[in-house]
Amino acid sequence: MDKIKLLDNNTMTEISDQKPFKILSIDGGGIRGIFPAKILAELEAKLRSDGKKKWQIYQNFDLICGTSTGGILAIALSLGIPASELHDLYIQNAQSIFGQKKNLIRQFRYAAYERDALENLIRTKFSSIMKNKNDPRLKDCMVPICIPIYDLFNGQPSILKNDYHPRFTRDFHIPAYKAALATSAAPTYFSPYSSEYTDLHGLQKTFSNKVDGGIIANNPTLLGIIEAQEAFKQDLSNLRVLSLGTGHQKFSDGESRKKWGIWYWIRKDKKKRLIELFMQGQSQIVENLISLMQNGIDKERVNNPSFTYKRINTELNDTLNIEMDETNVIKLKKLSERGSFEFNNHASEIIELFCK
Repeated sequence: MDKIKLLDNNTMTEISDQKPFKILSIDGGGIRGIFPAKILAELEAKLRSDGKKKWQIYQNFDLICGTSTGGILAIALSLGIPASELHDLYIQNAQSIFGQKKNLIRQFRYAAYERDALENLIRTKFSSIMKNKNDPRLKDCMVPICIPIYDLFNGQPSILKNDYHPRFTRDFHIPAYKAALATSAAPTYFSPYSSEYTDLHGLQKTFSNKVDGGIIANNPTLLGIIEAQEAFKQDLSNLRVLSLGTGHQKFSDGESRKKWGIWYWIRKDKKKRLIELFMQGQSQIVENLISLMQNGIDKERVNNPSFTYKRINTELNDTLNIEMDETNVIKLKKLSERGSFEFNNHASEIIELFCK
């Protein structure tokens, strides 16, 4: 078999010419979804300018996973919506989604935001790709998807999937925009999502009290790897995984303090530290476990990793400190610029690994 060599430690050094199984995974992170959206928009633009017929994201991956804002992107991309349109949707509508925050007193009893603006935007964008302008369902996704949510009604995690396996008969009936709103119903930001729909057999179904998938898998990369092995019977060595973050804030605190109450964790400096800590911790443990799977204990297999894995993220420090509900357009454009910068840093490798 012909083999190519790569220098980046995050990827395999030798890759066979066997057709690989390619996974795209997109983290949660609210409006910070601008970052992966920009990377993917740049990728599509590059492929298109190079004359590639298959320039859209869904045409270059075998499975797309996404949580929360990443779930919105995953569903939209799998429906065939160009990434550039999704990027612009975030930039142009941050104010309408997160601009009307309830005051502190009301937030003690209610979620900080109403979801009407977000619902209208997603539903309109999703239906725009249908010739009849009806609401597409998960069945209409043109590539397999995995979208984590937490089912508060049943008190258990759930992964929404389309019909790429004979046993997956439950979720593909769900209107795509309802699945997107479910996976992005972040606690304290939005209320749990509840709705009804008529399935493809004409039966009325309830879809109630669904919560943001970030509760269980803010970084859904491991879900995609396991799904590839179990549903698609892929060997680990045949996987190529592109994992996109939404920016991480290194949360640490070494101060000796006595006041560790609600004010510190939820309200001080208008930061929801508790939620950020949960998201950060989940993403970090996923990266650690993938490193263990790929490179072995103490990276003993770093020169001969078990599968191909490329992670792209960016640190949100004092020069670019962006909350999940940020509305400052200048900051959001800077995050977009960071996405463009990261794509340019990794463009040749991404195209070589995932778009051949």
